[in-house]
Amino acid sequence: MDPMRYFCGIDIGACTAKLVIVDEAARSVARAIRRSGVDYAAAAEEDLAEALADAGLRREDIRRTISTGYGRDNVPWADATLTEITCHARGAWFHFRRRITVIDIGAQDSKVIHLDEAGRRLAFKMNRKCAAGTGAFLEEIAMRLDLNVSDLNALAERSTGEVALGSFCTVFTATEILSKIRAGQKVEDIVKGAFRSVVKRIMEMDAVDGDLVMTGGVVAHNPCLVRLVEESFARPVLVPPCPQYVGAFGAALLAMEGAQTGEQPCS
Repeated sequence: MDPMRYFCGIDIGACTAKLVIVDEAARSVARAIRRSGVDYAAAAEEDLAEALADAGLRREDIRRTISTGYGRDNVPWADATLTEITCHARGAWFHFRRRITVIDIGAQDSKVIHLDEAGRRLAFKMNRKCAAGTGAFLEEIAMRLDLNVSDLNALAERSTGEVALGSFCTVFTATEILSKIRAGQKVEDIVKGAFRSVVKRIMEMDAVDGDLVMTGGVVAHNPCLVRLVEESFARPVLVPPCPQYVGAFGAALLAMEGAQTGEQPCS
């Protein structure tokens, strides 16, 4: 009997490096995540070492690796690279095999991806070169409020009087927040207003066609924001397991499928 084969996907984002190993039945057997830092290759290597140790595998057990994300060209041991659009689409459709619109909120950008019933990409849009509507926007808000970004969701959950923020620009919003603080507005109401600002920017990007799926680290750690998206789009939001790993998982699936067919998917 042939030994089990394994495939690796790694998503090097501007903030974190995520890695997933799957077996030939598309089952996730190990995951790893850490800050990308300034040395993407080192972060990738550390992710791989951690995941291999957790799964009890050796490096030579990995049949094929695909890298994606902002730093995808900084993984010297990857067999191929693909865009995050392709990988997030594949990872999301694996969980929801129907016509979907995927909204991915990352550290530095946000994406809206439309897929048909067969998982084929119909169209996509990315936000303008601005931090508004991304994880970086929320990190800036947390810094201005002297909070950890991990504190934001709990604060927003306690809000009883959401404070509207008039600016979409991260720099202008930070200044606006200072004026709200001076005016005596509650921190939790300001934070919920910041979440609402992210949702408004997402709504500006594109309409939703089919079921709505959300992925990314911001989604993983901020269920309050997901509920605001449901409210604003007037439809339920589907969140896959481990939403921050969807890009890496999709890359691993594509690595597996490429090894099986001998074909490389288009980016």
